[in-house]
Amino acid sequence: MRDPTSDRERPRRRQWLKRLGWAGFLFFLIKGLVWLAVFLGVGKWLLG
Repeated sequence: MRDPTSDRERPRRRQWLKRLGWAGFLFFLIKGLVWLAVFLGVGKWLLG
């Protein structure tokens, strides 16, 4: 027999995973942009 509470938790869990997915996406996007800026800055500094 199924537990009725697990059916109620499923949408909440899915929503939490969606939020975590967006947070992860934004984290790695910002991290990548920061690294690009660092390499661009170092390149400009080395080339004078």
